[in-house]
Amino acid sequence: MLEDKQKPFTPLSKLGEFKLIELLTKHIKHVQPSTKVGVGDDAAVIIPQEDKLMVLTTDILIEGVHFDLTWMPLKHLGYKAVVVNLSDVVSMNARPTQILVTIAVSNQFSLEAVQEIYAGIEFACKKYNVDMVGGDTSSSSKGLILSITAIGMVEEKKITYRKGAQVNDLICVTGDLGGAYAGLLVLQREKVTFEANPYVQPDLQGYEYVIERQIKPEARLDIIERFDSYGIHPTSMIDISDGLSSELLHICSQSNVGCRIYEDKIPIDIQTQKVADEFQISELTMALNGGEDYELLFTIPIYDYDKIRDKSEISIIGHITEASEGKYLINKAGEAIELHAQGWNAFNNKK
Repeated sequence: MLEDKQKPFTPLSKLGEFKLIELLTKHIKHVQPSTKVGVGDDAAVIIPQEDKLMVLTTDILIEGVHFDLTWMPLKHLGYKAVVVNLSDVVSMNARPTQILVTIAVSNQFSLEAVQEIYAGIEFACKKYNVDMVGGDTSSSSKGLILSITAIGMVEEKKITYRKGAQVNDLICVTGDLGGAYAGLLVLQREKVTFEANPYVQPDLQGYEYVIERQIKPEARLDIIERFDSYGIHPTSMIDISDGLSSELLHICSQSNVGCRIYEDKIPIDIQTQKVADEFQISELTMALNGGEDYELLFTIPIYDYDKIRDKSEISIIGHITEASEGKYLINKAGEAIELHAQGWNAFNNKK
C-alpha cells in the first residue's frame, strides 16, 4: 500500500505544478559556495571553481524496474536516489556539490507522498553537504519515475577514471559485499508471504543490516576524503553498483589489463552469509554478482601496500596482471575460475 487510507491526503490535482514545486522546495538552503542560483529560476547557475574539473552524472529509478513500493519506504527511496548518483561522483575521486531532481508521478500519489520522497532527498543533501539546485516535475501515466543528476568538483591532478590500472597494482574494495542483494532476497520473500496472507507481519528481525544495505545505501565519500591522509591516489576506481565481477571487468577492459582476485580475501558480512545459507545461494555469488552495494573498487600501486594494510575499512582482494593472463578468481581450493559479467543488466533484469 502506498498510503494509510485513514489519513486525509491532498490530491496533486488540487495543486498544479507551480504550487507543488513551491511546497517541495520552500525550505531549501544552499551551502556550496559554487551555487550562485538554484531553485526558482529557469536554470541553475554554478560558479566554476579554479583549477577544478566539473563531474556530472545522472541515474533514473523506475517503479517496478528498480524498486518496489511494497517494501521501499518513500523517504528511503528519495535518499537512495540521491546516494546512487553521489556514489558515481565519488568514484571519480570527486566531491559532490549539487543535484537536480526530476520526478514524474501518477495520480496514485498525494502531495504528502511526494513530500516524503523529497524529505529523503533533503536528508541526503544535508548529510553529504550537497545543494539541490533544480529539476522538473511531471505526471506519469503509470507509477513513479525519479531521476537525479549529480554534479561534483575535483582537482584535475586527483581525478580518477576506470582506466589507469597498471600491472602489479593491488585491487582493493571498501566495506563488505553482497549485503544489498541479501537484503533484496529477504524483502522479496516477505512480500510473497504478505501477498499470500496480508495478516502475517513481515519477519525482519536479524536481517536489519542487509535490509539497510538494500534500501538505504551510502556513498563512500568518507573513503576518498581519507585518501589524502593515507597518502594514496588510486590508479583506477569505480563504484560497485552492478556486482564486483562486472565492475572489475570494466576496469580491466578500460585499462587493458588482466586480474587475479582471491575468494578468501573478499569481505562478506556474517548476516550476508546467513541469508546465503537460507536461500541456498553461494555467498561468493552474492558478492560477485549481486550489485547495489555502492562500495568502491579501486587499484593502487603495490608500493602503497603499507599505507592501507591496517585500514579495517579497506580489503586487498587481488592484483592486476598482464591482459594476456586473463581475468580470474582464485577459489579456496586454488582453482582459477574465469570472471564473467553476471550482475545487473538494465534491459534484462527486474528488481
